Amino acid sequence: MKIAVVATGKIGLPLATQYASMGHEVVGVDVNATLVDLINQGVEPFPGETGLAEKLAEQVPAGKLRATTDYADAIPGADAVVIVVPLLVDEETWQPDFKWMDAATRSLAEHLTPGTLVSYETTLPVGTTRNRWKPMIEEVSSLTEGEDFHLVFSPERVLTGRVYEDLRKYPKLVGALNEAGTRKAIEFYEAVLEFDERPDLPRPNGVWDMGTAEASEMAKLAETTYRDVNIGLANQYARYADEAGIDVYRVIEACNSQPFSHIHRPGIAVGGHCIPVYPRLYLSTDPDADIVRTARNYNSTMPAYVVDRVEQMMGDLTDQRVVVLGAAYRGGVKETAVSGVFPTVEELTKRGAVVTVHDPLFSDAELAAFGFAAHTMGDAVDVAILQADHREYLEVSPADFPGIKLFADGRNATDPARWSGVPRIVIGLGA
Repeated sequence: MKIAVVATGKIGLPLATQYASMGHEVVGVDVNATLVDLINQGVEPFPGETGLAEKLAEQVPAGKLRATTDYADAIPGADAVVIVVPLLVDEETWQPDFKWMDAATRSLAEHLTPGTLVSYETTLPVGTTRNRWKPMIEEVSSLTEGEDFHLVFSPERVLTGRVYEDLRKYPKLVGALNEAGTRKAIEFYEAVLEFDERPDLPRPNGVWDMGTAEASEMAKLAETTYRDVNIGLANQYARYADEAGIDVYRVIEACNSQPFSHIHRPGIAVGGHCIPVYPRLYLSTDPDADIVRTARNYNSTMPAYVVDRVEQMMGDLTDQRVVVLGAAYRGGVKETAVSGVFPTVEELTKRGAVVTVHDPLFSDAELAAFGFAAHTMGDAVDVAILQADHREYLEVSPADFPGIKLFADGRNATDPARWSGVPRIVIGLGA
């Protein structure tokens, strides 16, 4: 098959290489000319995705994969078009901002030819595939869905850094607008993916028909929103444990020792493109979902809560030297999407602290571009706050922070024995 992948970022590019590895001709289209050039050189454009560099080095010189900025080059004659363009969410209204997706959809529709399967993998509010993309593509292309092309929603269910592993591990969900579209979608994904055996599943691992696009859309929103709500509950327990002098981690371990409890871990922040964003997409079509809204709002208070704990221990933070460890939203990933670093730095700055940020994955210039003063390990500080659990931080000790008076481990990732002699705060270990 000829396959076009629209948006070749941290999800789209691994998908493109996966399809190429199954013997198909793949063209990635992206508005970022620098990214396109790197791909066409066979160069890994971003670090951290296991196996990506090797696939690019093999597939690009062999002519199995190429990239372009031109939709007219990528879309005509494609058997399938897969769209993974980011969907933004307005921070004030929590409403989806379709600006980028609308532009990509119109561009692909302008060049769509009959016989193409169009699959959206970007997480969407329920009803978007049928009520937004179908009429938009039909209007621009003058083609009819169900006759000239087929439209399907099939959410990506992978985590950055382990995309290839997750593609094999989890069922591929598809939801179409009609039976013919369902058949085309199943045929396509069975031709581009391979699946691990999963005896734990109620049916064989593989491509799962969700019945409708709406069910497929809701499945992705539901599985991610569950995690945000669960973390909100864990954070609620942790804050109560701080008041009551209880080790919440022992409590959670005990609860999860039986099969009906799956409590997640508390922490300073819930970041990334998915967990803090998708609940808001769900709320955009189900505004009465008070449980979802409460958890999302509660999780957003955790950076301020950690700073409150620091202030309780240190007193007035004015002119106190505080380093925030980790600009990334989670350990091992060079990505700041909805990272807890931003509200943490904001809270500290409000209280008069002199704030620096350190992250082994970002240069000083990159940190400066976010508005942060970069910290050099070995410089004197009064307080260090662990925001991202990078592997490099697991072995830090007071010797790395001359003059330190308090260490706040926002992820409970470090060894307390290494902090003997310096007060160490962990959410949920009791005040």
